[in-house]
Formats: sequence, structure tokens, C-alpha cells
Amino acid sequence: MSEIIEPIEHFGLSRKDTKKKLFSRIGVVGCGHDGQHIVGLTASAGLEVIFADISEEKINMARNNISRNLDTKVENWGLTTSEKHAIMSRIRGTLDYNDLKGCDFVIECIRYDEKTGERNTFLRKEVFKQMENILEPNAVIATNASTVIISELASDLEYKERCISLNFLVAQPDAGIIEIVKGLYTSDEVFEKMKLFCKIIKHDYISVHESNGIVSMRLFVTLLNEACQMLMENIASLEDIDKLLQVGYGYRLGVFRSADLLGIEKLVPLMNNMFDEYGDKKYKPSPLLLRLYRAKHFGVREQKGFYLYDENGKILRSAIKN
Repeated sequence: MSEIIEPIEHFGLSRKDTKKKLFSRIGVVGCGHDGQHIVGLTASAGLEVIFADISEEKINMARNNISRNLDTKVENWGLTTSEKHAIMSRIRGTLDYNDLKGCDFVIECIRYDEKTGERNTFLRKEVFKQMENILEPNAVIATNASTVIISELASDLEYKERCISLNFLVAQPDAGIIEIVKGLYTSDEVFEKMKLFCKIIKHDYISVHESNGIVSMRLFVTLLNEACQMLMENIASLEDIDKLLQVGYGYRLGVFRSADLLGIEKLVPLMNNMFDEYGDKKYKPSPLLLRLYRAKHFGVREQKGFYLYDENGKILRSAIKN
């Protein structure tokens, strides 16, 4: 009796035959306040995240901050301790950009230069060039920004169509919405991938045409300038202006608290940039904002901005005297 030999390849999956899951591993370049928000958010959605920063100190600081934010959720019964450990196990920091190889999506979160107030477009462009050398041609390269123009960052790359801009509303906890900004070169395929990414992390989105300040920042700074003007005219107290926005209009944190979370050191250069671009005085930083900026009262990070804060970021009282 002859032996029957039947190949088994069709009855199982080898590593070679297994299709890679989209967004199985994402990268984040720069892990300041915005980067930490994105890393924590994506890891909480079950994605493996690797972030790159310039020193071990910054990497450790980022991990500690993300861990503390998760601890707050544990304390408020929004997360279990074991879930927190699982999230942290999906996060890894690195000093070497080459460790981002294999990511199918990388988000650049390089901050502006705090000394000069510049957007650091040159540095962002360098990051994009390095990512193009490391990543596969079909990997998406994004920037997290509200005033940086994605077409400018993509202009020197070979695969320009894979570049896109996202804006996470990091100053509004659990905002649940992202602005997706297509550049001149961005392909429809990449835009569709970003819609899927938003769905994976349980966020809604709006589609925005490329412009300085996009939707969120142009609306926010106009409101902030007007609120500062009312404060300088002694029409109402800082707390009451925020209270009206919170209770009357459902604005979660109020405009002054949101400004402190975003960082005055970030807002003033962004507003100057929008004023230069559009020439409209509604974008020019209020004298009150400039006073805080020059005094280095940057907000929550420095424990003093429009409000005074304790070391945990809890409001103590208003820092502005009427």
C-alpha cells in the first residue's frame, strides 16, 4: 500500500503568509506634552507604540508622566491596575530613530524652540527626511501641528503623498475628536488610513483644508483674546468668565484654564505666526498674554499662568488680580 503524502501548507498560516495588521506598531518622534498624550492614547487603544526622544532623562520623564496620567484614571475607577500595566507594556522609548523601522505610521511631535518662538520647521523637515530613509514607502508620516503646513514638510521627500497632518486637542481631556489635514500631495489612500486610525482609537474626526491655525486654533485664540480684553476692562473676574463658558456653553475647562494647559509659551508664538500670515489683529496676542509670556508664567508646566497650580496641576486660585 503506497503512502499518501499531502502538503500541509494550505491548512495553516506561516509567518510569511500572515498579513500584517495595519497600525500594529506606530512611532512617535518627540515626547513632550503633546507626544505623551498621543503615546498614552494609542497604547490605551491596544497599539504597540515606540517613541523617540533626545535623552534618557526625557524618555524616563515621558514614561513617568504617562504612568501618572494612567494612575489618575485608576484612582477614578476608569481603569484597572492590570489594564494600566498592559498599556505601559506596549510603550517603549528609544534614542535611535532606526528603532522606528517597521512602523507603518509615525507621528512627529517636535516642539518649537522656546527661546526663539520659532516653529522649528527646519528640524521637522529633517525628521521627515530621516523617517523616509528608515520607513517602508507605504508607511504614513504625519505631523501633529496646528500651524505647521504639511506640504512644506513633505516638499523635499520622494514619497510626498504619504504625508499628512493631524491635530489632537490635547488641552481638552477626552475631547474625542481629531482634525485631519490633507496637504497638496496627500493621497486619498492615506486620508482613508487616518480615518481608520481615528476609529481604532475611538475618536471622531473632521476634514480640514491645509491652512495656518486650521479650525481649532483660529477659533480658540480669537476667544482667548476677547476674554483677555474683558479681563483687562474689569468686566468680570477670570473665574467667572471661565465659569460662564463651562456652565453656559458647555466649554469643559474654560478658556483660561485651556490656555494654561496648552502653554502660554506655545500660544504666543503660534498667534504671532497666524498674525503674520493673515494680517488680522484678532490673532495678535493680547497685551495680557504677552505680559505672562515675558514673565515666563507659562501655565500648568510652570505652576503659574492665568491660574496658580500645585505640583499636581490642581488649580489653587487665580493669578490675575482685577
